[in-house]
Amino acid sequence: MALNDAPLGKTSDYPDRYDPGLLFPVAREENRRRLGLEDGRWPWFGEDLWQAWEVSWLRPGGVPEVAWAELVFPAASPAIIESKSLKLYLNSLNQAVYSSREQVAEVIAQDLSSACGGSVQVRLHSVDESGEAIGRPAGFELVDDEPVTEPVYEYSPDSLSAGGTVVTEQLCSHLLKSNCPVTGQPDWATLLVSYTGPRIDRAGLLRYVVSFRQKQDFHEHCVETVFTDIMARCRPESLTVCARYTRRGGLDINPWRSTETGQDAGPRLIRQ
Repeated sequence: MALNDAPLGKTSDYPDRYDPGLLFPVAREENRRRLGLEDGRWPWFGEDLWQAWEVSWLRPGGVPEVAWAELVFPAASPAIIESKSLKLYLNSLNQAVYSSREQVAEVIAQDLSSACGGSVQVRLHSVDESGEAIGRPAGFELVDDEPVTEPVYEYSPDSLSAGGTVVTEQLCSHLLKSNCPVTGQPDWATLLVSYTGPRIDRAGLLRYVVSFRQKQDFHEHCVETVFTDIMARCRPESLTVCARYTRRGGLDINPWRSTETGQDAGPRLIRQ
């Protein structure tokens, strides 16, 4: 299916009955080909963590129940799911009757896995659960006040450089902004970079982050672009890149890519 056929950016009737056919997959292949990656040989491990804050269904007696969901898509899946189609799909559950929260999670996992071509994990949480959001994960150093001369607002991978002593660092910027490739609406994120390797020039990293300001791409593609650019221009021994995007339409998307197994997207941030 062509991206022009996606519901994003179009007026939509909200569903009043369960319909997994609303899910609209978008192939990852084209973006990875632009990055020079083909044939399933990706230089990373990773996942896309979605947090969905508007999930509801009916209990057997007809009383509604609400929850929020963590949806974990494997980065190796052939497709991502276009965000508005996921919102419409989740809304199609609103008048459906399920016997338990576990049954709802099972249905969502099956439908998402079928649509994206990979095994999706689904965790449903009570909205009454406590949980603290934080501004910046412990150990990450903010680069947003680094002195940048002549910032650019067009994608500039040449801004990145590294050299000298091998270090292990965790760097953070709250200034990542990209734009939806369909609607042009802004997407805001905190970028988290953990690496071991020659010291990354922090002003250059900040200049690079700012250069995404007019870039139109999906969240997952932006993170893969950052990962690929840092690997190519800074040559780290190990690297993890994560972007925690702010919520839009009841959803936030948080992709991470890493040279190492066992990583994750980290804690929820204050803008989510």
